[in-house]
Amino acid sequence: MQQSYIKDFRDNQDQTVLIKGWVYNLRSSGAIAFLQVRDGSGFAQAVAVKDQLSSEIWVQVEKLTLESSVEIQGKVTKHPKQDDVFELQVTDLKIVQIAEEYPIGKKEHGPDFLLNNRHLWLRAQSQWAVLRIRHLVKMGLQEFFNNNGYKELDTPTFTPTSCEGTSDLFEVEYFDRKAYLTQNGQLYLEALAMSFGKVYDLCPNFRAEKSKTRKHLTEFWSLNPEIAFCEHEDSLKIQEAAVKYLAKYVLEHGQEELKMLERDTTELQAIVDQPFIHYEYGAAIEELQKRGSDIKYGDDLGADDEELLTNDSAVPVIVKNWPKEIKPFYMKRHPANPDLVLNADMLAARGFGEIIGGSQREDDYQVLKQRMEEAKLPMADFEWYLDLRKYGSVPHCGFGMGIERLTRWMCGIHHVRETIPFPRMINRITP
Repeated sequence: MQQSYIKDFRDNQDQTVLIKGWVYNLRSSGAIAFLQVRDGSGFAQAVAVKDQLSSEIWVQVEKLTLESSVEIQGKVTKHPKQDDVFELQVTDLKIVQIAEEYPIGKKEHGPDFLLNNRHLWLRAQSQWAVLRIRHLVKMGLQEFFNNNGYKELDTPTFTPTSCEGTSDLFEVEYFDRKAYLTQNGQLYLEALAMSFGKVYDLCPNFRAEKSKTRKHLTEFWSLNPEIAFCEHEDSLKIQEAAVKYLAKYVLEHGQEELKMLERDTTELQAIVDQPFIHYEYGAAIEELQKRGSDIKYGDDLGADDEELLTNDSAVPVIVKNWPKEIKPFYMKRHPANPDLVLNADMLAARGFGEIIGGSQREDDYQVLKQRMEEAKLPMADFEWYLDLRKYGSVPHCGFGMGIERLTRWMCGIHHVRETIPFPRMINRITP
């Protein structure tokens, strides 16, 4: 019999099917056994009744342990007590492997234990749901940008230098010289935008930032669009449209996963329906001070400030046009105030923190060269980047969208470490 999948049970009602999966929970009265089974596509109950099975098959049922792998044949029926839930009436069962005593039980486990056993903890329903939402985040964003004329192109993982300084980069030996793991492919994307117009990459980035907050990883993924002939405010409209599209996509395709996570979907619907809030940087500082923060003009926003500014907001808050002293060299000066740059951070609603950072790029050769010299950058490594301003320079913008942070927000969970299969943090590189 051809293999079927739990996700298709609704379409296979009253049909006999074969599924292949794992027993993640079980209980038996001696005459009837209820097997909780998962097959990668979903979770379902398989009911084995002793009187309806041969003695050989029932012996196999009695041998089962948590996480044993099985092939089960049976008839798909509606659950007698739960609406729109289907289960399997077992007619045959074959054991693939009997699992040893499973280390993750029903009792509460601490985060270190679960991280040490991440390779097994991934099997839990909550982790399954979070990583399925992660998949939808990537799919939804790619669909948005692909449908709007962007080309997905790849940027290097090894770079000779950094676009924002090397203090938080991972240094590696690259044959006879030093190199760094990329913290962002932005500079290369700018070159690609001058050829293709609208591009993005979707790849891992690496930051040796010694941070232990719930929002930081040393290896993380981001989707980074770069757009030629684009001004700052137009870029902000694109960012808002992308996030709205993503929230709608997750709502449409992730209902089962959101239900497992007990996510309040009215919060996600508000993102789709309502316009986002904009603050000029100076106005944001004033608002934070009114709300009790001791932040001063010229300071970066810390995690507490981001939460304070957004915890009563149903939609993301965009803080734009920051002081140039606290931002990288490549950001374009504000035309009305040269002490500011044309940039923005998008902060997720309800205190979930920054999810997008971006800017208009400096497109004037002389201005950019001067800023690089002031920053004491190794000019020889950036000659190619300056070339982009010598041969057909145009206004252009770009931004980065953090996959893990977006996933955390969509799922409504506390820590970003659950939004990537195997998290890498300052104190963790295993499993």
